[in-house]
Amino acid sequence: MTSVISSAVRTIRIGSRKSQLALVQTYWVQEQLQKSFPDISFEVHTMSTQGDKILDVALAKIGDKGLFTKELEVGMLNHEIDFAVHSLKDLPTNLPEGLALAAITERENPADALVVHEKHKDKQIDTLPAGAVIGTSSLRRLAQLRHQFPHFTFKDVRGNLNTRLAKLDAGEYDALILAAAGLERLGMSDRIHQVLSKEVSLHAVGQGALGIECRADDTELISILKAIEHTETRDRCLAERAFLRDLEGGCQVPIGVNTEINGDNLTLTGIVASVDGQKLVKDTVTGQANNAEALGTELANLLRQQGAQEILEEIFTEIQRGS
Repeated sequence: MTSVISSAVRTIRIGSRKSQLALVQTYWVQEQLQKSFPDISFEVHTMSTQGDKILDVALAKIGDKGLFTKELEVGMLNHEIDFAVHSLKDLPTNLPEGLALAAITERENPADALVVHEKHKDKQIDTLPAGAVIGTSSLRRLAQLRHQFPHFTFKDVRGNLNTRLAKLDAGEYDALILAAAGLERLGMSDRIHQVLSKEVSLHAVGQGALGIECRADDTELISILKAIEHTETRDRCLAERAFLRDLEGGCQVPIGVNTEINGDNLTLTGIVASVDGQKLVKDTVTGQANNAEALGTELANLLRQQGAQEILEEIFTEIQRGS
């Protein structure tokens, strides 16, 4: 598309978390925009978020909405930065007043991946021994895997990717479940032992895509950011985010999705599960891709009729109790 911008030279400040993965993602966005708009200066500014600072507590127990985004959003509203690059799965579905999701980039592999300790290199997830210690910080992964593999032992794991892998290699875990996209973006594809199928684990809403957030009234910047938007990824992710938003679940609630586009049709599958894996509801809807958000709402209503709301309310109560 052709973007119309003012003739005045503009410096645009990009906000990013300080983590290695966040910076890799942000520098990629900077590079793509610099190619499209060589006369504009794009500068990267880093910030630490609450999620980066608290590494010794399970994510579900310290809150989830805005855990990795709030400080960046404050920076935008205070005009310290112009836009922020997020892993879309970390971006809440309800944004602060004055901010907008301006663009969604082409998605990397959204699937979850199994990474194993060397001693299990001949195993797949369904052949790991009973009692194997599986590390994950995601309630979504935990609930789905407990449902299918109740004989495993699950243990929370925090820290950046290198820290998690070091703990695995030191023998604290038999395997980790991580996002394939993160490993691929950091050049660690060789650590992916098995990409988990959608039958084993539906991925997180927005996983594998980047969300570009900016001030809603900066129409010139929104025009610029649209240059790196990927239409198919946008439709898939808008459907997923509408599904999550309508169920009022944050990123640390056991809600998983899968989306596929075939021609003009979008198929959305969603799951809601209890943390112990005992209760699980799952369904699928198909419709026009250009009606993505309505499909997300339709699926949320279907799962609510099947008991999803009761499952989520139980989870919210458990989290509030600190259990």
